Amino acid sequence: MGMRQQFTETMQYLSDKDERVITLLNDIGVFAFRNIKAKYPNRMHNLGIMEQASIGIAAGLSLTGYVPVFHTIAPFIVERGYEQLKDDFGYQNINGNFVTVGASYDYSGLGMTHYCPGDVGALMQIPNMQITVPGTAKEFDTLLKTQYDNGSPTYYRLSEFSNENDNDVEFGKAIVIKKGNMGTVIAVGPILDICIKAVAGLDVTLLYYTTVRPFDSDTLRTTTSTKKILLCEPYYYGALTNEVLKTFEGHAVQIDFAGVGHEVPKTYGSKTEIDEVYGLTAEGIKQKANLLFK
Repeated sequence: MGMRQQFTETMQYLSDKDERVITLLNDIGVFAFRNIKAKYPNRMHNLGIMEQASIGIAAGLSLTGYVPVFHTIAPFIVERGYEQLKDDFGYQNINGNFVTVGASYDYSGLGMTHYCPGDVGALMQIPNMQITVPGTAKEFDTLLKTQYDNGSPTYYRLSEFSNENDNDVEFGKAIVIKKGNMGTVIAVGPILDICIKAVAGLDVTLLYYTTVRPFDSDTLRTTTSTKKILLCEPYYYGALTNEVLKTFEGHAVQIDFAGVGHEVPKTYGSKTEIDEVYGLTAEGIKQKANLLFK
């Protein structure tokens, strides 16, 4: 099951469970939510293409006791609605859920207006914004069910591409995939499978993060001895740099990055083809690991 299909099923569960839950759409996924609309006509609304206003509506619902879940493609929530996310949710620290699809360039065939590799880095600048990057549908289901009413704005970054295997994720906690002595590889969300292949046979620690904020510094600190970190992120690389540096404050840290390059993405093709350009392959990450951990 893909993450988008899981989203529909999870929202059906939450809508049945909690009468405060209201789904807001911006003209995508409307057919997928038809059963929720039929069952709860006053709690599922397609607001049309009006992202900034939709976030304002979500804030008003939150302030009056409802639990809004707003869904559309990543650039239209994060970049078009950034001021509203900041003012209405971040500054006030009110409950709200923002579920996107498209990730960095999953919808590459729709052109650059549908790219959003800068979402996580931008959202890291909003106070109180919590950020999750699930790697599978089941992991997303766990994160949304446990955090939909956590009292703060929470971002769920869905992708059309998933890891092969599920992990028993917990919000705010990293998972130790393997332990080693030469350094640490941090894999965020759906990049885990590539990282597992890349570090096979290498004496390194591999940590898996599905929660970007709050960042689990404790697991990183207690499993890392060399303070050599290869940070693998499926968006503009470096969003977690400050979190890593704060983890080892007062100590020298050597960091390298695997992620989407900080440039205007001029490459056309499938997601896989664009990943190859940026070195987001097992071979590309392995080369970086060999250089950093030698």
